This record gives sequence, C-alpha cells and structure tokens, in this order.
Amino acid sequence: MAEELAKAYEPALVEEKSSRLWQELNLFRADPSSPKPAYCIVIPPPNVTGVLHMGHALVNTLQDILIRWKRMSGYEVLWVPGTDHAGIATQTVVERQLIAKTGKRRKEFQREEFLEHVWKWKEESGGLILQQLKRLGCSCDFSRLAFTMDEPRNRAVRTMFKKMYDDGLIYRGDYLVNWDPVTQTALADDEVEHEERSSFLWHFRYPLDDGSGFITIATTRPETMLGDTAVAVHPEDSRYKTLIGKKIRLPLSERLVPIIADPMVDVAFGSGAVKITPAHDPNDYALAGRHALPMINIMTPDGRINAEGGKFAGMPMEEARLAVVEEMKKLGLVEKIEPHHHRVGVSYRSKAVIEPFLSKQWFVRVSTFKDKLRSIVETKEVELIPPHWENTYFHWIDNLRDWCISRQLWWGHRIPIWYRRDNPEIMICSAGESVPPEIAGEPDKWVQDEDVLDTWFSSALWPFSTLGWPAETLDLHRFYPNSTLVTGHDILFFWVARMILMGTYALGKPPFPQVFLHGLIYGKSYWRYDKKGAVQYVQGDERLAYDLGKPVPPEIHMKWEKMSKSKGNVIDPLEIIASYGTDAMRMALAASATHARQIDLDRRRFEEFKNFANKVWNGARFVLMNIATLDSAALARGIRTDLLQLEDRWILSLLNRTIRDVTAHLDAYAFDRAALQAYDFFWKEFCAYYLELTKPILNGKAGTDDDRENKQKILLVILTAIIRLLHPMAPFITEELFQYLRTRFPSSIPAQNGDLYTADLLAALRASSCAVAPFPQVLCQADIQPAIEDRFAFIDTLVHAIRNIRAEMQIPPGTPVNVFVIGNAVDERFVLAQHSEGMIRALVRINTMSFVAQEPQTALASTAVIGHLRILIPLPQEMQEKERLRLLKEREKLAAQENQLRNQLANSDFIEKAPAALVDKLKLQSLEVERQLQEIGKKLALFETT
Repeated sequence: MAEELAKAYEPALVEEKSSRLWQELNLFRADPSSPKPAYCIVIPPPNVTGVLHMGHALVNTLQDILIRWKRMSGYEVLWVPGTDHAGIATQTVVERQLIAKTGKRRKEFQREEFLEHVWKWKEESGGLILQQLKRLGCSCDFSRLAFTMDEPRNRAVRTMFKKMYDDGLIYRGDYLVNWDPVTQTALADDEVEHEERSSFLWHFRYPLDDGSGFITIATTRPETMLGDTAVAVHPEDSRYKTLIGKKIRLPLSERLVPIIADPMVDVAFGSGAVKITPAHDPNDYALAGRHALPMINIMTPDGRINAEGGKFAGMPMEEARLAVVEEMKKLGLVEKIEPHHHRVGVSYRSKAVIEPFLSKQWFVRVSTFKDKLRSIVETKEVELIPPHWENTYFHWIDNLRDWCISRQLWWGHRIPIWYRRDNPEIMICSAGESVPPEIAGEPDKWVQDEDVLDTWFSSALWPFSTLGWPAETLDLHRFYPNSTLVTGHDILFFWVARMILMGTYALGKPPFPQVFLHGLIYGKSYWRYDKKGAVQYVQGDERLAYDLGKPVPPEIHMKWEKMSKSKGNVIDPLEIIASYGTDAMRMALAASATHARQIDLDRRRFEEFKNFANKVWNGARFVLMNIATLDSAALARGIRTDLLQLEDRWILSLLNRTIRDVTAHLDAYAFDRAALQAYDFFWKEFCAYYLELTKPILNGKAGTDDDRENKQKILLVILTAIIRLLHPMAPFITEELFQYLRTRFPSSIPAQNGDLYTADLLAALRASSCAVAPFPQVLCQADIQPAIEDRFAFIDTLVHAIRNIRAEMQIPPGTPVNVFVIGNAVDERFVLAQHSEGMIRALVRINTMSFVAQEPQTALASTAVIGHLRILIPLPQEMQEKERLRLLKEREKLAAQENQLRNQLANSDFIEKAPAALVDKLKLQSLEVERQLQEIGKKLALFETT
C-alpha cells in the first residue's frame, strides 16, 4: 500500500524529486531510428551571458508544453537545447571584468589572449541559464546540447559562408553602415532601435562662390557639414532653378561644392535645399551614387571628428555640433534655429546614438532571396501564427537592404577570408578549420580578416546546424524540417526570416512549417511626480504591495510597460518559482499567452495558480483517501454503466469535451484557452460539483456498496485523465501524483469487462512517468452528451439562485434554509428539479425542499425566477427574532432623528436666520426619515401576521 499523500503541497520538494526521476529514466533523449512520427523544436538559444528572465520563462514554457504534449501523444520528440555566443554582450561582460581586475582594456591584450579569457568565462559562468531552464522543467534532450561557437556549429558557419561566397551571395565593399561608436562595430538595420527626441533644425547660409548671395539649407546635424560634398534642391523648385549648376563655398572648410538637382529632395522640409553628406547619411549616400559625388568620412570609429574636420578634429560628435554652430554664428551664417522633433537611431545593445559611417564591410546579397522569402509565407509554406504578423513580415521583405554581416569584434566566428598583405584585393575564402592549404607555405604573406560575423548569421543556421549539417546525419534526415518554431514577435526579421532564407538556400526547404509568435511581456509601472515635476518610479515593497492588490493612491500613476529595472516593473521568474512554485508560474504564463502583441502580466495570476496547484493536490488527496477501499480486482472489473447517475454522465461528458477542446487549443497554439479550460474543468466542475455530489455515497449516507465502488472508479478515471491533461502545463505536481497512482495500482492489473475508461487508466499507469504516459483522448464520442450537460446546467442555475438568495439575505453558511420551488407539475424543468433534489442538497445547505404549484404565504422571503419556475426562501425562524429586534432598534433611532428634525423646522427663529439651502436640506431629510419609518413599520407588521 502506498503511503498517504502529504497534507500540503510543497513545490520545492516535489520539483527536485521529479527532476531527478526524469534524469534517472533518461526520458528526453530522442532516437532518430524510432518508427514513431518525428516532432522537433530547436530552442531559441538564450545568450550565454543570460540569466533567466520572464521572457525566457514564457517562450520555454510554451515550447515545453508542446514538447510534452507531443511526446505523450506518441511522437519521437526532439527538443534541442543550446546557447548563443552573443558577440557584443559577452565581449562587453568579459572586458568589464578584465578592466576591473587588471585595469586593461580589450585592445591592450593580444587577440588570442583576450579570447582565452572569454572562453574561460564561458566555461565557468555560461551554463547558468541552462541550469535555470532545467529548473523551469524544460524537457530538452541535453545530450544534444549545442553552442553557436562549438566546433560543429563553427564548421557549419564556415561551410555556409564559403558556399554563399562562391555563389556570389557574399561580397565586401565600401558601404554606409549603422555604426555604434561605443562598441565600435557595425549593426544591421534591424539591430537599430528608434526613439523620438527633441532637438533643433538649424538653418545655415552657404555663400555662393560667385559672390551673388547665398543659399539657405536646413539640417538636424550641423557637425556633418564638415563632410558636405553638395547642396541639393528639387529640379521643379522654382526658387532654386537658376542656382542649379552653381557652386557654394562651404563655410569652415572653404571647399567648393556644387548645387545639384534631385527629385529625392522634399521641397516642404526646411528651406527646400539640403546639404549632402554621403559618408554620414543613407539618403545622401544613395544620392551621391546617382551623381558620382565624392564621399568624405569625418568620423573616427570611436565617434570623434577625424583630420578631415580641421580644427574640430578630436571632438566627440555632440561636442563638435555645438562648436560648429558657434563658429557659424560668429560668421553670421545662422539664419534661424527652430525646435524640431525627429527619430534618432540607437544601438539595441549599448543604447549609443547610431552614426552612419562609411567603411569596408561584408554583406549578404539578400535581394536575391526577396521573391522567395515573400512567396514562402504567401503560400503558407511557412505559416505565421497569428496571421496578423504577415503584413509586418511583408513590409520588411519589401524593403530589404543587403545584410551587413561583419562586426568589429574579437568574440565570434572570425570571417574565413585571408588577404595578401601586399595586395588586399587578392583574397582566399576557406571553410577549413585551420589555415587554407593554398597559403600554408607562405603564411607571412597572408593575413586573416580581423572581423567576426554577426551573431545572427550563426543563429540563422540553428535549425539544421544543431542536427549535424553540413554532414548528412541521421538527425538531419529525421528531424529537418523542424516541426514548429516558438519565439517572440520582436525577432521575426532578426531571426525567423533569416532562418527561412538560410534553410531554403542550404537544404531546399524552409526549416519549419509553422511559427508561433508570442506577445512581449509587459509589467505594471507605478510612478509619482516629485516637487520639480520629474518622474519617480515606485520600487521595492511599495510596488509589490500595489501589484498584489493594495489600493493605489491618487498621486500614484500606473501603466503597462515593457519590463525594465529602471522602471521597477521587472518580475523575476526565479523569485516567482521560490514564492509560488514552478507549476504555478508555468500555468500563469500559459493562461496569459494570448495571440495579442502584448502580454500584460499581473503578479496576482501567480497567486491564482498557486491556489490552483493546491486545489489539484487537495482534490487528488480527497480522491485517494476515498478510494482507499478500492482494490485491484474491483478496478479491473471496470465501470458499470447501469449504475451511472446524471452527475456521472455529466462529468464523463465534460471530461471528453475538455480533452477534445484542450487538444484542439494546443494544436492552434491557443495556450491560454488550453490552460483555462483545464483549470475550469478541475476546479469549477470536478471539485466544486462532482466531488461534492459523490460525498453522500462515499460516506455511506446514500446509495449501495455497488454505487460507492462505481463512484470510486469514476473518481480514479477522472483524476488519472486530468493529471495527464495538465502534465504539459504543470509537469511537477502531476508527476508526483502519477507516481503515487502507479504505486497504488500496479500495472499488471488486466482490464476485464471492456470498459474503455478503466482500460485507458490501466494502460496509462504502465508508463514509467507521466511524461511518457499517453495523453488522454476522447474514448467515446457518444459520451459527449449536450443534453446531459444542458440538464446539469439547469441544476447549476438553480443552485446558484439559492446561493444568491442566501447571500442577499445574509444567511450564514452553516444555517439551513427552507426552499420552495413553485411551478407547473408537468413542466419538465420542474420535474427535473424534483428528481435532482438529492444533488441540490449535496451542494447547498437545505432544511426542507418543497415543490408546489402556488406560492406560500410567508413573511420575510426572497425569490428568484428561472424560466417558468420561481424559487422562494423564507428567512430562517432563528433569524426572524434577531431581525425583529434589529428593526425595533432602527425604528427607535429614526424616531429620535425625526423628532429632532421636527423641532428644528418648527423653530421660527431658526427658519428665519438659517440659509434657505440648509432649511431645504433639513426638509428633505425629514421626508426621508419619515419614508424609512414607514418601511420599517411594514416589515414589523409582517412579524405580527406570522
């Protein structure tokens, strides 16, 4: 006999126990030679620098739900775990540590020496996120753990680079890139975030070279005039037609530059004439190409003015802006300065203002793939879920620019290109692990490119590099394409589109047929304004109190915002796990994962699902305590259908309906609906109703021994099914309960009478773990009976009506009441209510229940109407005397108040001197007191007639 289930659910103990069991049984290792249908997901690799945040918790909970569901549904499941080397982030972390420890910056080390420090840090600290994923319950195949810079992935990156280089899809050239002057590297367009900022629009006068006057230009970036090579006007702008072809003498440098015409110019912006700085503006760069203009770079990689800037050389760009404006003022060439709002690009990593910068970079010619990338989504070869993301995807694809893949970093995949020292235009691309054989004999004459590849290049290969590509592995054959991808919508282009590109290019088909793009998590921000009007965010315990429901005072403001430490609205998943348990967090996240763009995560949801976990535990404990007398032989005989009551057919109908609907919701990535439907079934239907209805029979107060045994079997069937149904969402508590049932009912028991429910139960308990037990299925479609559910819904309505009347009359929960159901004896609902009296009594405290045709004459009663029926409940006798005394006391109080008001209003001296408004107010009060006394008199009169 199994030990009794503990009285209280202790998540930490259960979680550690279940994790150890799964590891010992090695349940999550995939077998590519298995005959089962394949199901594969590759994890969006978290940064190796990462610590679990709520975004990780969400995306990996959703993936694990799918993985566990499919594993239980008979698939050979592979969930590939891994981490991303996170070029900029990791290099920055290690460099800061080295500065603190040695006082030396990265470039004061030899490259290989610095990389040794990074690898050491990675080995010592880089596995933290993986341990936290295990704590989350992620059922990954950790025997296939991948890292974007391990040797198999390195080989894949080198192979892909060379393949694309040989096919003319990768090239190097002078190009205007998004430059981060803090990390000193180029960023792709989609790594640049944009912010609205307040600044100015400066109107400068540029003198015409012939001395005939000047042309006024408007600019938001005065410092870049040091690199101007033209002034442009619209060819149809009548103000400037006579100036086209003339030259201006550029102030501060005295360089002569032409006035040219180009339709790009917006005649409504500023003066209608714009300065052209090709090396520092993308639009100017494109215009310069059309007009063969020179390109003058005025900036150093660290964001300072270079020698081209003359006396401004060495100044940071912001400082140079102020200095240039001052010089122009001295020259009398500032016409006006206007406030101006505009979008500014900032680095997604360092938050530095992006500077357009002309430099040699490596690019992927993505325009080659533009039509294919569009058609794949248009034809649903890759289905985006929810579909409203298609328009965003198409917008990006239609506006593709070549992908800048080189980064000026040391940590990353070094570009596999070697140049001749004496002629850098001669280069060799090699996919080999070491120096190319072509140059092995003369290594001093060659040098490898210093740059590394964009992190997203290796991530784009992730769906197949993790399966062994470029080798023809069994894993690759079995699990590519992957089955689906789950990720945040913010990296739809960063990652998803590029995986589609690379997978289609390398293997001829997209890496997955579906992509579920979940919303981004937002938290509640609270703030107040200080005396100067500045925003002060509420932090710590005060914020936590508001999160948990404390009323927010008027001076505190609240809104949903992206989680940010500075705003104090971050919810730490590790703290939530410690406080509420992992299953509660997983269920709360699943229940919040709608198809919306934004997930407003309320901390109180974790409390809600902690209560649910406790309800599951206590509900299971009730069942197990009440089936203690059910032996294996009785169980094997199965459920007797001839003994099924209305409530039994109802709960079996709802069980099958819930299984059907939860399965459909998971298939549609409707995680919120799946979680909430399972929640409602267990709590609101199984526990709140069915368990209560079984108590009279289980306690021997009703029914026969056969009825009791049948109820025990049904309880066990429902519990075993709901444990398996909940397992993908709440794996720890369900595993603990499943193991208890396995011990209690040995798997050797054979089913005897053909009962599908008992056979399914016994088959499930033969599994070594709930993780590999069969997911529940609709065993008999005919058992979903809408008519039965409708009948029970009526009983539910009747019970709710009785409970509502009790609440209105403030009848204590322990006080039984007399209930009258008034209706027509031939009304089928009236008859159903009569036949269901036992069920109703099991659900509410009732003294007598009468079914009558006429409403009884009774005082102090409340009623409710349900269709053609009326429900009447008199105030219980023991409460009537208490109510009579309360009314007498209230009448005495009102009589005294009435007397006082009469005396005041009868006082002529008071009436003459008091304000008219006060007198009118007292008259109204007097009338109201008189009305209340009449009402109390009527109620007291009822007591005299009973």
